[in-house]
Amino acid sequence: MTAFAVCFSGGSGIAYGIRLVHVLLELGHTVHLSATDAALRVLVHEGGYEVALDDREQAVEDLRGLWPGAPAGALQVHGLAAVEAAPSSGSAGIEAVVVCPCSMGTLARVAHGFSSNLVERAADVAIKEGRRLIVVPRETPLSTIHLANMLKLAELGVIVLPAMPGFYHRPQTVAELVDFVVGKILDRLGLDHDVVRRWRTPGDREGAPPSMWNEGEVP
Repeated sequence: MTAFAVCFSGGSGIAYGIRLVHVLLELGHTVHLSATDAALRVLVHEGGYEVALDDREQAVEDLRGLWPGAPAGALQVHGLAAVEAAPSSGSAGIEAVVVCPCSMGTLARVAHGFSSNLVERAADVAIKEGRRLIVVPRETPLSTIHLANMLKLAELGVIVLPAMPGFYHRPQTVAELVDFVVGKILDRLGLDHDVVRRWRTPGDREGAPPSMWNEGEVP
Protein backbone atom coordinates (compact mmCIF):
# COMPACT_ATOMS: atom_id res chain seq x y z
CA MET A 1 0.00 0.00 0.00
CA THR A 2 1.15 3.51 -0.78
CA ALA A 3 1.28 5.97 2.12
CA PHE A 4 -0.05 9.50 1.77
CA ALA A 5 -0.12 12.33 4.28
CA VAL A 6 -3.35 14.32 4.36
CA CYS A 7 -3.42 17.50 6.40
CA PHE A 8 -6.46 19.55 7.34
CA SER A 9 -5.88 23.23 8.02
CA GLY A 10 -8.37 25.89 9.03
CA GLY A 11 -9.73 26.95 5.66
CA SER A 12 -13.37 26.47 4.74
CA GLY A 13 -14.13 23.36 2.70
CA ILE A 14 -13.42 20.59 5.19
CA ALA A 15 -15.72 18.34 3.13
CA TYR A 16 -13.00 18.08 0.49
CA GLY A 17 -10.48 16.73 2.97
CA ILE A 18 -12.90 14.28 4.55
CA ARG A 19 -13.90 12.87 1.19
CA LEU A 20 -10.26 12.63 0.07
CA VAL A 21 -9.35 10.51 3.09
CA HIS A 22 -12.39 8.30 2.49
CA VAL A 23 -11.46 7.65 -1.15
CA LEU A 24 -7.78 7.01 -0.43
CA LEU A 25 -8.76 4.42 2.15
CA GLU A 26 -11.25 2.87 -0.26
CA LEU A 27 -8.49 2.57 -2.86
CA GLY A 28 -6.40 0.60 -0.38
CA HIS A 29 -3.82 3.21 0.59
CA THR A 30 -2.44 4.20 3.97
CA VAL A 31 -3.32 7.68 5.19
CA HIS A 32 -1.38 9.67 7.77
CA LEU A 33 -3.79 12.36 8.93
CA SER A 34 -3.13 15.49 10.96
CA ALA A 35 -5.23 18.58 11.58
CA THR A 36 -4.58 22.03 12.97
CA ASP A 37 -6.58 23.41 15.88
CA ALA A 38 -8.40 25.71 13.48
CA ALA A 39 -9.27 22.73 11.27
CA LEU A 40 -10.86 21.00 14.26
CA ARG A 41 -13.05 24.04 14.79
CA VAL A 42 -14.07 23.98 11.13
CA LEU A 43 -14.96 20.29 11.51
CA VAL A 44 -17.31 21.22 14.34
CA HIS A 45 -18.84 24.41 12.98
CA GLU A 46 -18.88 23.67 9.24
CA GLY A 47 -19.06 19.89 9.18
CA GLY A 48 -21.23 19.35 12.24
CA TYR A 49 -18.89 16.71 13.66
CA GLU A 50 -18.28 16.14 17.37
CA VAL A 51 -14.60 16.77 18.03
CA ALA A 52 -12.98 17.66 21.35
CA LEU A 53 -11.64 21.18 20.94
CA ASP A 54 -9.97 21.44 24.34
CA ASP A 55 -8.34 17.99 24.46
CA ARG A 56 -5.89 17.20 21.67
CA GLU A 57 -5.54 13.53 22.63
CA GLN A 58 -9.29 13.04 22.48
CA ALA A 59 -9.42 15.02 19.25
CA VAL A 60 -7.12 12.43 17.66
CA GLU A 61 -9.56 9.68 18.65
CA ASP A 62 -12.51 11.73 17.42
CA LEU A 63 -10.82 12.21 14.06
CA ARG A 64 -10.10 8.50 13.75
CA GLY A 65 -13.76 7.83 14.49
CA LEU A 66 -14.87 9.67 11.35
CA TRP A 67 -13.83 6.60 9.33
CA PRO A 68 -14.99 3.65 11.48
CA GLY A 69 -14.62 1.19 8.61
CA ALA A 70 -10.95 1.92 7.94
CA PRO A 71 -8.85 -1.27 7.84
CA ALA A 72 -6.53 -1.79 10.79
CA GLY A 73 -3.41 0.31 10.37
CA ALA A 74 -4.60 2.02 7.20
CA LEU A 75 -5.57 5.25 8.94
CA GLN A 76 -2.97 6.73 11.27
CA VAL A 77 -4.04 9.95 12.97
CA HIS A 78 -1.31 12.11 14.51
CA GLY A 79 -1.56 14.94 16.98
CA LEU A 80 -0.50 18.37 15.79
CA ALA A 81 2.57 18.36 18.04
CA ALA A 82 3.68 14.82 17.10
CA VAL A 83 7.05 15.77 15.62
CA GLU A 84 8.03 12.11 15.74
CA ALA A 85 5.20 11.13 13.33
CA ALA A 86 6.04 9.69 9.92
CA PRO A 87 5.06 12.75 7.85
CA SER A 88 7.73 14.83 9.62
CA SER A 89 10.55 12.54 8.50
CA GLY A 90 12.21 12.55 5.10
CA SER A 91 12.95 8.83 5.39
CA ALA A 92 9.45 7.63 6.30
CA GLY A 93 8.40 6.68 2.78
CA ILE A 94 5.47 9.06 2.42
CA GLU A 95 4.55 9.20 -1.27
CA ALA A 96 2.92 12.63 -1.26
CA VAL A 97 1.43 15.26 1.03
CA VAL A 98 -1.93 16.96 0.50
CA VAL A 99 -3.02 19.98 2.55
CA CYS A 100 -6.77 20.04 2.03
CA PRO A 101 -8.21 22.48 2.74
CA CYS A 102 -5.25 24.84 2.98
CA SER A 103 -5.79 28.09 4.84
CA MET A 104 -3.98 31.22 3.73
CA GLY A 105 -2.06 31.21 7.01
CA THR A 106 -0.79 27.67 6.51
CA LEU A 107 -0.02 28.41 2.87
CA ALA A 108 2.03 31.47 3.85
CA ARG A 109 4.04 29.60 6.46
CA VAL A 110 4.77 26.71 4.08
CA ALA A 111 5.81 29.16 1.35
CA HIS A 112 8.34 30.76 3.69
CA GLY A 113 9.66 27.60 5.34
CA PHE A 114 8.15 28.29 8.75
CA SER A 115 7.23 24.98 10.40
CA SER A 116 5.55 25.26 13.77
CA ASN A 117 3.46 22.06 13.75
CA LEU A 118 3.14 18.67 12.05
CA VAL A 119 1.01 19.99 9.18
CA GLU A 120 3.57 22.61 8.22
CA ARG A 121 6.48 20.23 8.83
CA ALA A 122 4.94 17.57 6.56
CA ALA A 123 4.65 20.12 3.76
CA ASP A 124 8.19 21.40 4.39
CA VAL A 125 9.59 17.86 4.23
CA ALA A 126 7.78 17.19 0.96
CA ILE A 127 9.41 20.25 -0.58
CA LYS A 128 12.91 19.46 0.65
CA GLU A 129 12.66 15.83 -0.41
CA GLY A 130 11.26 16.67 -3.85
CA ARG A 131 8.04 14.81 -3.15
CA ARG A 132 4.66 15.74 -4.48
CA LEU A 133 2.97 18.41 -2.41
CA ILE A 134 -0.57 19.53 -3.21
CA VAL A 135 -2.15 22.49 -1.47
CA VAL A 136 -5.90 23.08 -1.85
CA PRO A 137 -6.64 26.71 -0.93
CA ARG A 138 -10.24 27.82 -0.53
CA GLU A 139 -10.38 31.58 -0.28
CA THR A 140 -11.97 34.43 -2.20
CA PRO A 141 -11.17 37.10 -3.14
CA LEU A 142 -7.42 36.63 -3.21
CA SER A 143 -5.10 39.42 -2.11
CA THR A 144 -1.75 40.20 -3.69
CA ILE A 145 -0.13 38.51 -0.68
CA HIS A 146 -2.11 35.30 -1.27
CA LEU A 147 -1.24 35.28 -4.97
CA ALA A 148 2.44 35.94 -4.29
CA ASN A 149 2.60 33.05 -1.82
CA MET A 150 0.89 30.72 -4.29
CA LEU A 151 3.32 31.76 -7.02
CA LYS A 152 6.26 31.13 -4.70
CA LEU A 153 5.02 27.60 -4.01
CA ALA A 154 4.31 26.93 -7.68
CA GLU A 155 7.86 28.00 -8.53
CA LEU A 156 9.09 25.44 -5.98
CA GLY A 157 7.17 22.70 -7.78
CA VAL A 158 4.20 22.59 -5.42
CA ILE A 159 0.85 21.84 -7.05
CA VAL A 160 -1.55 24.66 -6.19
CA LEU A 161 -5.02 23.22 -6.70
CA PRO A 162 -7.69 25.68 -5.57
CA ALA A 163 -11.05 24.23 -4.58
CA MET A 164 -12.82 25.41 -7.73
CA PRO A 165 -15.39 22.81 -8.80
CA GLY A 166 -16.45 22.77 -12.44
CA PHE A 167 -20.00 22.52 -13.72
CA TYR A 168 -19.62 20.97 -17.16
CA HIS A 169 -20.48 17.56 -15.69
CA ARG A 170 -23.84 19.04 -14.61
CA PRO A 171 -23.67 18.30 -10.89
CA GLN A 172 -26.94 17.70 -9.11
CA THR A 173 -25.66 17.60 -5.53
CA VAL A 174 -23.07 19.24 -3.32
CA ALA A 175 -21.37 15.83 -3.08
CA GLU A 176 -20.75 15.89 -6.83
CA LEU A 177 -19.11 19.31 -6.53
CA VAL A 178 -16.89 17.97 -3.75
CA ASP A 179 -15.99 14.91 -5.82
CA PHE A 180 -14.97 17.12 -8.75
CA VAL A 181 -12.20 18.68 -6.67
CA VAL A 182 -11.25 15.40 -4.99
CA GLY A 183 -11.00 13.80 -8.43
CA LYS A 184 -8.56 16.51 -9.50
CA ILE A 185 -6.43 15.79 -6.42
CA LEU A 186 -6.41 12.06 -7.16
CA ASP A 187 -5.42 12.75 -10.76
CA ARG A 188 -2.41 14.78 -9.60
CA LEU A 189 -1.49 11.95 -7.23
CA GLY A 190 -1.46 9.64 -10.25
CA LEU A 191 -4.20 7.38 -8.91
CA ASP A 192 -6.85 5.57 -10.94
CA HIS A 193 -10.35 6.26 -9.69
CA ASP A 194 -13.99 6.54 -10.72
CA VAL A 195 -14.92 9.42 -8.42
CA VAL A 196 -15.97 11.60 -11.37
CA ARG A 197 -17.06 10.95 -14.94
CA ARG A 198 -14.42 11.73 -17.52
CA TRP A 199 -14.98 14.28 -20.25
CA ARG A 200 -16.29 12.72 -23.47
CA THR A 201 -15.88 14.21 -26.91
CA PRO A 202 -18.84 14.23 -29.33
CA GLY A 203 -17.41 11.17 -31.06
CA ASP A 204 -17.63 9.25 -27.77
CA ARG A 205 -21.28 10.12 -27.21
CA GLU A 206 -22.59 6.62 -27.89
CA GLY A 207 -22.70 4.71 -24.65
CA ALA A 208 -22.22 7.77 -22.46
CA PRO A 209 -24.34 7.96 -19.31
CA PRO A 210 -27.65 9.70 -20.12
CA SER A 211 -26.98 12.28 -17.42
CA MET A 212 -23.87 13.41 -19.31
CA TRP A 213 -25.82 14.91 -22.19
CA ASN A 214 -29.01 16.81 -22.82
CA GLU A 215 -31.09 15.53 -25.67
CA GLY A 216 -29.71 16.85 -28.95
CA GLU A 217 -26.72 18.72 -27.56
CA VAL A 218 -23.19 18.26 -26.37
CA PRO A 219 -21.98 20.14 -23.26
